[in-house]
Amino acid sequence: MHDIDIKTLRLFVAVCDHRNIARAAQEAHIEPSAISKRIAQLESELGVPLLSRSRRGVDPMPAGLALLEHARAVLFTMERMESDVAALGAGLRGRVSICASPSAMAESLLDDIASFMREPENRNIRVDIEERMSTDLVRQVHEGTSAIGVCWDNVDRSGLQAQLYRRDRLAIAAHRAHPLASKRSIDFEQTLEYDHVGLPPNSSVHTMLRRAAANVGKTITYRVIVSNLDATFRVAAAGLGISVVPVEVGRTYRRALGLRSLSEF
Repeated sequence: MHDIDIKTLRLFVAVCDHRNIARAAQEAHIEPSAISKRIAQLESELGVPLLSRSRRGVDPMPAGLALLEHARAVLFTMERMESDVAALGAGLRGRVSICASPSAMAESLLDDIASFMREPENRNIRVDIEERMSTDLVRQVHEGTSAIGVCWDNVDRSGLQAQLYRRDRLAIAAHRAHPLASKRSIDFEQTLEYDHVGLPPNSSVHTMLRRAAANVGKTITYRVIVSNLDATFRVAAAGLGISVVPVEVGRTYRRALGLRSLSEF
């Protein structure tokens, strides 16, 4: 396969975004036939159809959706490369890439980074932050795509240097009418009698809680699985389940969402 040029990828993404070759051509200030020719060549080189064409416009086919995901990543990397080079030429001293778990992002990490960047000696340092589940986060640090990872310590960090950043205290967030809402302190085992709201199975919190339940010969019943801590609090506030959360994050949501209970373990 020949090398795919960046302009073709950019045009392909524009067509997928607009679902229309003519509108993508208008945006790029070229003829629609030029885009059609490039995409036809791309389909020929890859050996698969990428777009489904109709009178209403175009839609990416399965192979087109796969290419679209990679094309966006490539274009983003190219833009970052140009930006980084330009920034270094303008006096930027360095860039630090950090990936962090949802709980770290929701707690004090962003405030700590902001405080670091406000220091005069750090004004020429740029910090890039991504939110990742702990297992993905460790993989990125291993691969060198992130310099620093911030996550819970129950994830396998073999081959990496680790240093304590902060300590979390856990609690249960529950709707004010929930049976656990009035308790000032509870055991984790007591929560297993009720439906939980949890993060995805690949999160370190999910793994930790599953092991804790297994240690007492029980399992956790998840009524809802959500993608981030913000959603766990909102679902708990709706009365659809209880959630195990960091105390420090929970205090903010308790005030905002009217969660009556934040009973600590």
